[in-house]
Amino acid sequence: MMRYVLNESRSRSRSRPHVDLGCWLLLRLRRLKSVGGCFNINSFEDEIKLYNICHWSRTMAKNSSHWSQGLLASMNDANAVVHSDDTVVVIKDKYPKALFHFLVLPRQKISSLKSVTAKDLSLLEYIHKKGEEIAQKANTELKFRFGYHAVPSMSHLHMHVISQDFNSPCLKTKKHWNSFTTEYFVDSEGKIEKVPLNSWGFFVSHVLFFIFFRCHVCKKQFPTIPSLKAHIVMHDVTVLKDS
Repeated sequence: MMRYVLNESRSRSRSRPHVDLGCWLLLRLRRLKSVGGCFNINSFEDEIKLYNICHWSRTMAKNSSHWSQGLLASMNDANAVVHSDDTVVVIKDKYPKALFHFLVLPRQKISSLKSVTAKDLSLLEYIHKKGEEIAQKANTELKFRFGYHAVPSMSHLHMHVISQDFNSPCLKTKKHWNSFTTEYFVDSEGKIEKVPLNSWGFFVSHVLFFIFFRCHVCKKQFPTIPSLKAHIVMHDVTVLKDS
């Protein structure tokens, strides 16, 4: 569903001012909700908040803060680096969203998937392979996912290597959860060509604030992060057993 919104926002943005696009997106989300979508827009205040997000998103995207460049510093931080070779650097995520959460970054300067070309496909394959190796060294029992955020918050291409227990005090918000458990998280193996790349992705990422918490295993909905976390521990997220 998120990919569908992203794709439509790209086609509309070419001919509409961003304020009009914000109105269109709000109407689109209302329709998705009316036909059984998972968007949680339950009040007039929520609609105002979403409208304002759409209204200011382009300005905010153009004025990205210094922290978005933090990955470049982490690549040279001995306390963060867990692997380094001539092609990639692997670091521990500064705010891990699970027991094991790493980032695989190419040494080559690539800002995001939007900048990837056909000649970089072998690099992406190497990044994925290195991610699998890191996961295997970290824990042989837990399930892992490997992938990219459709709209990354940090500059410099990076693939997430994250265990599926999601047992971390740093996982606190809807955006944290939904950025790893919805189509916003793009699996690295065999799906990269489907990534929705467009200049309007920034504001769409904020729509994650309005999506219900859903268990990534059984898809049951929960009202809060604490209730979701209490439920997750009931599932087996190891490699050898089905949940």
